Amino acid sequence: MTVDTQARNTLDVACHLNVFAADATGAAFTDALDAMAAAGFTRVVLPPLDPASIDAGRLRRHLEERGLAPITIAGGQSAGADVSSADAGERAAGAALLRSIVDLTAALGGDQMNGVPYGPFGPPRGPTSREAVDRSAREVGAIADYAHEHGVAMTFEVLNRYETSLLNTAAQAMAFAMSSGSEHLRIHLDTFHMAIEEADIDEAVRLALPRLAYLELGQSGRGMLSTGALDIAGIVRAALESGYEGRWGIEAFSRSILSEPASDMLAIWRAPYDDGGELADDAMRVIQRGWSSSTIGRRAQRLSRNHPS
Repeated sequence: MTVDTQARNTLDVACHLNVFAADATGAAFTDALDAMAAAGFTRVVLPPLDPASIDAGRLRRHLEERGLAPITIAGGQSAGADVSSADAGERAAGAALLRSIVDLTAALGGDQMNGVPYGPFGPPRGPTSREAVDRSAREVGAIADYAHEHGVAMTFEVLNRYETSLLNTAAQAMAFAMSSGSEHLRIHLDTFHMAIEEADIDEAVRLALPRLAYLELGQSGRGMLSTGALDIAGIVRAALESGYEGRWGIEAFSRSILSEPASDMLAIWRAPYDDGGELADDAMRVIQRGWSSSTIGRRAQRLSRNHPS
């Protein structure tokens, strides 16, 4: 058994659809699913979907035919539907939207919902008040319990300061999770955002470990994991050494693949890569390098040599 196969069998790695395609429609979408399955992935992170307009049965069949399990994303809240709002009606509308995404996740056969359920996504106009954070935490905690009842694990992604002022660090995420009142709410950390906000990425992972369920690997330039300011392999190794046993994610964005509106929203002005398959292969090599240098990886390789299959 090669290191490549060992790492894939040991680590649960999901790939974001936008690495390969702009959205979940058309031939480009099914081609992307085929490419992910051929590359050995078993999970795909879908971009935000509108539960009211998506054909869940058809999408589920596309995924199941290729042996892919979906992870959905709750997009940021908006005016009129925001769980952090002081207005009870707006909070109720925001919570209803989140429940509809939980329902969609279950209908697709998924068991995990990521995203930004706690407030608006986009350049903040100022700091978020303590009261707004507390309101959001209570509402999101109730949704996490609802998701758990439907077989879905709910995570919330910690973003950088340019995309939200509500949650930017692992310490804030842990406080938010504790304030939620839910035992089921989990944290999603992303190395791209952590590189901006955390003084020590490895320490941030250790801090969030009790609630951490998804560790997403994204490079500083949003492109190949092997090229950029971040030592992704080192982050993988350190997380494994710290005892992280949750799922992993691969995320990258390129203007040559994303739609123009999505590129503009995410501030993707360049094309750091053009071939999703090439990026995914590169990412798995980086992840495998981190795994093979960890205690877990070295032990697995030693056992494999002693007991070859």
